[in-house]
Amino acid sequence: MPRTIIENIVIQEYKEQTFFEFCKYTTIRFFEIVYFEKGTGTIKINGKTVNYSANSIFVFVPDDIYIVNPESATTTVAIKFLKSFFRGDAPQNANLPINDWFRKIEGILNSESHQLREMRFETESDKIHLISLIKMVAAENDKKKSYDLFIIQNSLSVILHLIARNIQFLNADMSTKIVESSKIQQIINFIHANIYNSELLTTKNLAEEFHMADNYISEYFKKHTDVSLKKYILNYKLKLVETRLKYTDLQFSEIAMELGFTDSSHLNKTFQSYKGMTIGAYKASISA
Repeated sequence: MPRTIIENIVIQEYKEQTFFEFCKYTTIRFFEIVYFEKGTGTIKINGKTVNYSANSIFVFVPDDIYIVNPESATTTVAIKFLKSFFRGDAPQNANLPINDWFRKIEGILNSESHQLREMRFETESDKIHLISLIKMVAAENDKKKSYDLFIIQNSLSVILHLIARNIQFLNADMSTKIVESSKIQQIINFIHANIYNSELLTTKNLAEEFHMADNYISEYFKKHTDVSLKKYILNYKLKLVETRLKYTDLQFSEIAMELGFTDSSHLNKTFQSYKGMTIGAYKASISA
């Protein structure tokens, strides 16, 4: 049965199911983790059908629609972060690391590989740890009144970290197949991982990190991506601004400070050049 321990996070566990109804949370779900503990079947995701089996893990983002069609009795755990979790100020969630969780999820939203939905892992141990943590959250959830919120909170933090880390691995693995050198993807992953620390993203520091000359790394990056290093970093920050405007109620000044803009006026001018409208107009357009 679905249950809400942390406001606007729903944990569902189904055992030995041979039929799954369409999830009523689909339209209000922001991010979802689905773990198939046992069973086989297919899952239709945005019109495309893929197979699942025991120990498959899928992640879903806003606007994803999926339907599970079991071929054998299926046991599954779903952890759903509703859109409203990152909005408002529920007293119950006051001490949760909500912003840190959002940062981990937004990295997945902006990943080149998140469309694949089924998780792949850099190491088998990462997968084992993730499954263990999902089971722990489900077990605590099942304890009814005796659940330990501390265990659930910290398990969710590590779960999101493991997923984000392995999404980065998948990006690098994909790039090895399609790009002459995986160093470009390594640089991109480093930028994404450190986007909130401007000091680490200076040309000098990036050159040192990747053992390249200061005056060469920008040339190298543009040669392989057709965009300058500085422009790429700025564009990625502005993508994150869009994500925050869509899914949070943060003040413009808070977004500006978090992403390294001088103030909300600086952010507004930069965003208008990028998107062709002010941040206020963009926020109004997606709220309409």
